[in-house]
Amino acid sequence: MLNTYVALTQQLLQNPPAPVGLYSTANLTNYINIARGQVAGEGECIRAIGTLTTTIGQRSYSFAAINTGVVATTGIQGAINVQWIMYNVGAGQKWIKGKSWQWFAFQRLNNPVPASGPPSEWSQYGQGSAGLGAITGEGGGTINSGSFYIDPLPDFVYTLQCDSVCYPQALAADTDVEAIPYLWTDAVPYYAAYMALMSAQASARLEQAKQLYALYEQFMARARNAANPSTNRYAYPQSGDPFKAGRLGVEPQRTAGGAGGA
Repeated sequence: MLNTYVALTQQLLQNPPAPVGLYSTANLTNYINIARGQVAGEGECIRAIGTLTTTIGQRSYSFAAINTGVVATTGIQGAINVQWIMYNVGAGQKWIKGKSWQWFAFQRLNNPVPASGPPSEWSQYGQGSAGLGAITGEGGGTINSGSFYIDPLPDFVYTLQCDSVCYPQALAADTDVEAIPYLWTDAVPYYAAYMALMSAQASARLEQAKQLYALYEQFMARARNAANPSTNRYAYPQSGDPFKAGRLGVEPQRTAGGAGGA
């Protein structure tokens, strides 16, 4: 997949071959991997139910502790955020209520004698990923910052099921697994070419970069629209609210001769 991304990005840039090439393959690969991270974050298109084992008496946990599978097989590097959490009970699972950090801190952390028991509430605290950057070899785990807390303090070793929005491994070779699903892959070259043009720092190329970014947003919106089914479409991620205009008191535009028209 990496070779395809590079070729498409070069076409968008009209990048001639060496020795007069404006952008090296190494630089384009970096831009492509950054683009893939942005697509994964904005589109929330890589999802995995990862597992995490609690420690008795421990309240906070890092995203890096969420097991989303073998990276070389799944193409998933780690979690960006967690949508919901359940824990295993017998042959089934039990829901843990998600709360805002402000509520959680006041209602649960604000307690000199915290209770122990099965987890019933959780809240995300640290913002960010499970570590390792989008560029190959970048970060080395030092940018690991995502975390969440649970309450009560675990009185047992529980296995949490974490529905995670994830980001992909950096592509270093054409054989590396791509975790980003189609149709979001179509948006990647546009963002990569946008970054390449932004690096040129020439006014004409900066204007071209804006056009490519607009196309990137179009492809992201098209991918989301295609992914959400027609049945109960508005229950799925990032869908528009069909009742927003009514709640905001926005009057529908009236046309001459139409219903309600003058």
